[in-house]
Amino acid sequence: MADRAPATGRPEVRLNPSDVGRRVSVRRIAELVDGRPVFRDVIGVLASWDENGLAVVPRSGEPVVFPEELLVAGKPVPPFPARRAPQPAADPVELQRTAARGWPAVEQERLGAWVLRASAGFTRRANSVQALGDPGRPLARALDEVRAWYAARSLPAYVEVLEPGSPGDLAAELARLGAGQAETLFRTAPLAPLARAAAASHGRVRLSRTADARWMSRYRRVSADTAVERAAAEVLHGGPSVWFATVPDPDGGAPLAIGRAVVDGPWAGFSAIEVDPSARRSGLGTAVMAVLAARAAEEGASGAYLQVEAENAGAIALYDGLGFTTSHTYHYARLPER
Repeated sequence: MADRAPATGRPEVRLNPSDVGRRVSVRRIAELVDGRPVFRDVIGVLASWDENGLAVVPRSGEPVVFPEELLVAGKPVPPFPARRAPQPAADPVELQRTAARGWPAVEQERLGAWVLRASAGFTRRANSVQALGDPGRPLARALDEVRAWYAARSLPAYVEVLEPGSPGDLAAELARLGAGQAETLFRTAPLAPLARAAAASHGRVRLSRTADARWMSRYRRVSADTAVERAAAEVLHGGPSVWFATVPDPDGGAPLAIGRAVVDGPWAGFSAIEVDPSARRSGLGTAVMAVLAARAAEEGASGAYLQVEAENAGAIALYDGLGFTTSHTYHYARLPER
């Protein structure tokens, strides 16, 4: 970066607003003591640079915000060097609950130990009852209440079934009712190998705490229904620590690739990995996931997970190459309407 023109006329500043979304190291004047400046350094994602100054998000997640005139030095730096660590131990029930926190429905209501979830129809994950444990009433009655709850919201009634985890007789009862089922794979991997791949491509990928209009323009689940779009924005931005990745189009169009990760303790959940059809097979999907993984590792995660429909052979092949294996499978069963 030695030949990069500084943004401020100060040779120590090797940054400008085009670096927003990159991992950077900056030095700033934090305070004056007896008329002398006290300098502080911060390493993290450059979240913004505008008339309000700069915001850098360090590992702690709390943004450091300061006026541009206090910037003393700065430069882009490589992704966090993820240390080799074992994949966290977790059983399928725990993983399903972790994934639910990382993709939180707009509306949630308890039915015993089950959780009814609705989000205006945006994804089955956010519009199904997570049927883990005991619903606290006879199974037939519980399913009637599920059907009524979703009917009141003009939504189909989907049941998320995990064996073991859901009541032992749930699958048989759903089959008796004629509920069609769709299989989903829950896949996991150690995070460090994926994060280490970020070094080769971090210059192209930008990170953000929000999914802006350009990011959404690439997301294949966009809808003309404003209620669905509002629900999508709420679900996408929900979760303990959410990051969005973008590979910008150099011509100013929709991003060439996007992705999302949510960090929840030792786990990082990946979703919304999308690549423009004209840019596929060029490594952009891997690049997006690697940079997100590096950020998740910086926040302390050591395991990665994702959910993929069993018939999505292309995505499964990509994830196979990144070290993901199937932890377990679960099903969405749609209750017939009465």
